[in-house]
Formats: sequence, C-alpha cells, structure tokens
Amino acid sequence: MLDRAGAILKLCAALALLIAGSGAGYYYGIFLPNHARLQAERREAEAEAGEQARRDAEARFAAEQSRRQQAARVEYEDCLNFAELRYKNRWASACRAMHRSDVAEFEDCLDNFFSTEKSCRRRHPIRPERGCALPSQLAAALAEDRDRAKEQCLGKLQASRTVG
Repeated sequence: MLDRAGAILKLCAALALLIAGSGAGYYYGIFLPNHARLQAERREAEAEAGEQARRDAEARFAAEQSRRQQAARVEYEDCLNFAELRYKNRWASACRAMHRSDVAEFEDCLDNFFSTEKSCRRRHPIRPERGCALPSQLAAALAEDRDRAKEQCLGKLQASRTVG
C-alpha cells in the first residue's frame, strides 16, 4: 500500500500544482485584465459624472444669474414707471390747485358789484384742470425730481449688478 500511497501522493501533488497553476493563470490571465478594464471604466464614469455635475452646476448658476438680471431689469422698469407716474401725478395736482385758485379768483371778481362776467373772465382766465402749462420754475422742479428719481433707479440697478 505504500507503493500506492506514493503514487496517490504524487497524483495529489500534481493535482494541487495544476489547481494552483490554473488559479494563478486565471488571476493573471483573466481577472487582472478585466479588473483593470473595469477600474478604468469606473474612473471614466466617475470623471464623466463629475463633468456632468460641473456642467449642471454651471447651468444652474447661469439660470440663476439670468433670473436675477431679469428681476433687476423688471425692478428698474418698475422704478422708472413709478418715477414717471409720480411726476405726472404731481403735475396734475399742481394743475388742479391752479385751477381751483383761478376759479376762486374768478368767483371773487364776480362777487364785486361793479364787475361783469366778461371783464372777470378777461382779468382772471381759468386754466384747465388737466394738462395745463405750469410756471417754468415749478415745471423745472418737478422735472428735476423726476430725473433724480430715475438716477436713483439706475443706481439701484447698477448696485444689484455689482452685488450679483
């Protein structure tokens, strides 16, 4: 049986070497090349994902900048419209005040016993309540206030652009 034991032992040793060799062959011939390829693909996928994330962040940033610029433009236009509206309202208010003053002077003239309506109309013409011509100083002051308000609007727009 010892003769057979040596042959079995040799056969087991040969089988063990064959299994170890095939394991090493599989590791170096199949596993490592595939592993290296898989790692390269994984690094490539991670790089692509990082690049995509960067592009997405840039797109979000550009969209946010565009939204801010649009909001600043709308705010600027609203500010200009408000300045113009305030100017027109103040002009109309001054016209109404002058109209009321003219009417009061005309009525005072009519109360005078020696005045006629024709002479009162000639001496105290009544300006229209809307769309009147204002005295140049008052008109210049209103225009100056409007221009100052528009400059403030522009300053706010420029400040919002430097902050953003």
